[in-house]
Amino acid sequence: MHRGFKILLGLLLVLPSAMSFAQGESDFLAGKSKACPSCGLERAALKRRDLSDADLSGANLTGAVLHRARLARAKLAGANLTGANLNKSDLKNASLARARLGRAMLYEADLSAADLTGADLTDAKLQKARLTRAKLDGAKMSEAILTGARLDEASLRGANLSAANLVEATLRRANLEGADLNNAGLVDAALREANLKGANLSEADLFGADLSGANLSGANLSDARLSRAILTGANLDGANLKGAHMPDGSVHP
Repeated sequence: MHRGFKILLGLLLVLPSAMSFAQGESDFLAGKSKACPSCGLERAALKRRDLSDADLSGANLTGAVLHRARLARAKLAGANLTGANLNKSDLKNASLARARLGRAMLYEADLSAADLTGADLTDAKLQKARLTRAKLDGAKMSEAILTGARLDEASLRGANLSAANLVEATLRRANLEGADLNNAGLVDAALREANLKGANLSEADLFGADLSGANLSGANLSDARLSRAILTGANLDGANLKGAHMPDGSVHP
C-alpha cells in the first residue's frame, strides 16, 4: 500500500504540470497566447500568423508551416525548425541562436539582424533571403542554397559553408574570418571589402566574383577558380594560391 500511495502521489504531482503544458500549446495554437517555450508544435499550421515577439525558445516546430508568418524579434533560441516552411517570413531581429533549421525553407525570408549564432542550417533553402547584418558565427551551412541572398555586413566567423551555393549572393563587408568555404559556389558573388582572413576557399568557384578590397590574408585558395574575378585592392598576403585559376587566365604554380 505504501508503494502504491507513492506512485499515486507522483502521478498527481505530474498531471497538473502536463495539463498546464497541453493548455499552453492549445492556447498558442488558438492564437490566445504568444508564449509557448519548449512546446511540441510539430507540423503546426501557422501560415501568416502574427508571432512578433513570441517566445518559442526550445520549441519543437519540425515541419511547421510558417509561410509569411511575422516573427520579428521572436525568441526561437534552441528551437527545432527542421524542415519547416518559413518562406517569405519576417524574422528581423529574431533570436535563433543554436536553432535547428536543417532542410528548412527560407525563400525570400527576411532575417536582417537576426541572431543565428551556432545555428544548424545544413541544406537549408535560402534563395534571395535577406541576412543583412545577421549573426551567423559558427553556423553550420554546408550545402545550403543561398543564391541571390543578401548577407552584407553579416558576421560569419568560423561558419561552415562548405559546398554552399552562394551564386550571385552579396557579402559586402561581411566578416568571414576563418569560415570554411571549401567547394562553395560563389560565381558572380559580391564580396567587396569582405573579411576572409584565414578562410578556407579551396576548390571554391569564384568566377566573376567581386573581391575588391577584400582581406584574403592567410586564406586557402588552392585550386580555386578566380577566372574573371576582380581582386583590385585585395590583400593576399600569405594566401595559398597553389593551383588556383587566376583572373588573367593563368594557373598559379
